[in-house]
Amino acid sequence: MIIPFNRPYLSGNEILYIQEVIASGKIASNGNYTVKCERFFEERYGFKRALLTTSCTTALEMAALLMDIKPGDEIIVPSYTYVSTANVFEKLGGKIVFADACAEFPNLDPDKLEKLITPNTKAIVPMHYAGVSCDMARIMEIAHKYNLLVLEDAAMALDNTYQMQFIGSIGHFATFSFHETKNISCGEGGMLVINDLKYVERAEIIRDKGTNRRQFIRDKLERYEWVDLGGSYAPNEITAACLFAQVEKLNFIQKQRLTIWNAYSNEFKSIKNDLIEIPKIPNYSKSNGHAFFVICKSKIVRNSLIEYMAKKGICLQFHYQALHKSKFYLDRNETTTLPNAEHFSDCLVRFPCFTSLGIGDVKYICDEVRKFLNVFGK
Repeated sequence: MIIPFNRPYLSGNEILYIQEVIASGKIASNGNYTVKCERFFEERYGFKRALLTTSCTTALEMAALLMDIKPGDEIIVPSYTYVSTANVFEKLGGKIVFADACAEFPNLDPDKLEKLITPNTKAIVPMHYAGVSCDMARIMEIAHKYNLLVLEDAAMALDNTYQMQFIGSIGHFATFSFHETKNISCGEGGMLVINDLKYVERAEIIRDKGTNRRQFIRDKLERYEWVDLGGSYAPNEITAACLFAQVEKLNFIQKQRLTIWNAYSNEFKSIKNDLIEIPKIPNYSKSNGHAFFVICKSKIVRNSLIEYMAKKGICLQFHYQALHKSKFYLDRNETTTLPNAEHFSDCLVRFPCFTSLGIGDVKYICDEVRKFLNVFGK
């Protein structure tokens, strides 16, 4: 029995919609399925403007350009995140200031924010780990106090909330991922959300290679031309059609993934062992079924668990390596210590969690965890 870490879900309509796009002769960007997807997200989540992109990384790049990041501007970023969260600002000459995670959950700790703010600070970029919300009320309060922009890195957080407000609708900007590991996917894809309407027109220009082509299409100009920085950030219609087939099944996908996540949670309630700890989700959020993970007592325990499970045909994975410990960062900056981020880097392990995973599979996985703990703990 082999259980992979991830298996992309297909709704059944992907090929049908892709064939429709090919037959239409309109396979480049900004076609019918792009509009359908963007309108869906705006209406369901209350986003002011949603723009599909080729990835979450390019959505972050667009946000960095919209923030008008200049050399020397400081951006507060969690160390425990994917490299793109920081890299997009480095490319523009921004200075990354890494923040530590909370002790009980791998999200940015708002208690540590204010001491990192200087006159050069321009933005805060909270990343909602495993789809669970950061403490956005605290973060937004601090941002307003110091007149800072907030970009929510919501790559994993589709369809989840902070209190009763949808993640991605709170900050000035937000970015989402539709990579094959995410709840809904088009292989590679992303989305930039803009919640301050004054940025929308420029965002469309940036997404269209720095041209005012969208205004031209709306009959507002005699011709379009190069007016700003930009890039080729819009996905083609084939990608958008694939995504829309997933969008139509979002309720089903979310129900399935939450059933799987709850099955794990219930199983681990009976796994009493001081070698592993179940993370405490803060009471202002919940899981969106994106990922189930535990925190091992040490790196040795984590690596041994991964190795043991691999022999049983079960693929477990660790996750981010703290960015403040990376070679790129240390080659340019002094060494610093962020103990919580380092702890999660060493000890966090993720379990298979995908739409077609069965409850029987979850039970088998958890039974093997019990066997490992019985052997390793002796």
